[in-house]
Amino acid sequence: MTLRVHVDTEFLAPLGTSLTRLVKGEVPSRVASGDSTLWGDQAQPEASIRLGWVDDPALMRPLVDDVEELRRAFAAEGVTRFVLCGMGGSSLAPEVMASWAGVELDILDSTHPDQVASALAGDLGNTAVIVSSKSGTTVETATARAAFAQAFSDAGIDPATRILIVTDPDSPLHTEALAHGHRVFVADPLVGGRFSALTAFGLVPATLAGVDTAALLADAHAVWEHLHEDSAENPAVKLAVALSTPQRDIAVLTPAEDLPGLGDWIEQLVAESTGKSGLGVLPVVVSSASSPEAHNPFDDVLVVDLSGTRADSSHVSITSTLGGSFLLWEYATAFAGVLLGLNPFDQPDVESAKTAARSLLESMPRRADASEVSNEHTLWAPGEQRSLAEAWLALRDALGHSGYLALQVYGNRLEMSHWTSVRDELSAHLKRPVTLGFGPRFLHSTGQFHKGGTPDGVFFQIEIEARSDRDIPGYPYSFQTLIDSQSWGDRQVLIERGRPVLTLRVDSEESAHSLVSGLWGSA
Repeated sequence: MTLRVHVDTEFLAPLGTSLTRLVKGEVPSRVASGDSTLWGDQAQPEASIRLGWVDDPALMRPLVDDVEELRRAFAAEGVTRFVLCGMGGSSLAPEVMASWAGVELDILDSTHPDQVASALAGDLGNTAVIVSSKSGTTVETATARAAFAQAFSDAGIDPATRILIVTDPDSPLHTEALAHGHRVFVADPLVGGRFSALTAFGLVPATLAGVDTAALLADAHAVWEHLHEDSAENPAVKLAVALSTPQRDIAVLTPAEDLPGLGDWIEQLVAESTGKSGLGVLPVVVSSASSPEAHNPFDDVLVVDLSGTRADSSHVSITSTLGGSFLLWEYATAFAGVLLGLNPFDQPDVESAKTAARSLLESMPRRADASEVSNEHTLWAPGEQRSLAEAWLALRDALGHSGYLALQVYGNRLEMSHWTSVRDELSAHLKRPVTLGFGPRFLHSTGQFHKGGTPDGVFFQIEIEARSDRDIPGYPYSFQTLIDSQSWGDRQVLIERGRPVLTLRVDSEESAHSLVSGLWGSA
């Protein structure tokens, strides 16, 4: 078994009560048996329909065989490029799998017109699209599907032959897809999106892209029974206890080179599962062990080394395969929910931003094309500040000694790798943890924590105008209008919850980078 969780001995010693609670309470074996009462009476109805992920991963092997056969059939037709349209749990796990395997899988998890245009720019003649959504009503996925369906039709290709569907049985998407002749892979309805890595939502797109998902399932199966053990040596028990440490509600995740992108998947799983009722654990994904939060950690930070090589400089160090990592974190998150007294399977505050966005769509002004926008930026700042520098100082002053800053960039994330270094600069400047999220992707991840978790975050929104807007086939609004409503809706809910928000709207990525980078000297 290649799975090891090392927790610093001095750090673990005071946590014996939590350890005993999980072991003596037989929490691991009860989770494995599908006991939905573990998280309390209020959570029981939701938990009772969300524990399908505890089944043996090896049971998914027949699905992998079917998808591999489909991949060979596509290859015979010259179809070698795959695009995944999905959000949150429907895209993050396949993205990690593809990165791990070194294969190409294009991800469209944005409504920003530039990112949509980038996904549509590929050769449609050799392209197939996987539309992945549990409900089928997720607006980002539905609009992406509409854009690709129109593009295929315009290219003389029947969309039904190139657009595959992964969804829950009898969902609106399932019914519509069958009516239009699409190939449908039905997922397990008893698994929530963020726990679905080793189900059809993770396996179908990854297998089509060329990932050896059979090996992933084998690795997961190898650790599966060990995570059910009512023992202090159970790796998921150790990790859950560490995640539930009092006064350490921020978990800094340092990367593993052989597991690229894993931190982003963990971020969604943990933040959305625990960030509610004013509590929770906020994961902060950093690019290296030398990032400010990891190199010189704060008193309220838990440093988690995903590479298994930095046990001496972290509170928790994990050695695992990718398949084992998926199961480890799913079980640990469920166990942490018991210790924190939280329901890990709901996301009550995600819907609030969606509702606000929907209400704004009717009244949203249509944005001009980038060519019509001047070089001046637009600023919505807290209070009466009139300049960006003054607004930034106000936001910085609102950040308390136990708070965090969420940097939220609404743009084409495929062109924005440099924001990782900006995140590091921000953290060093503020001397507090900083998260980096690309909108609207993060709304299906840390967005739940922002509104439902510990109420000490401050928020810096950066909205980057598209080079050119794009109409959505069959919808009365454009992609720019849609992403504007999502940004403004999230801002509205944050303000209603008393969270400080600074919003900067600019005409280009270059303007955004220049303005933001100049803040350190003005502060």
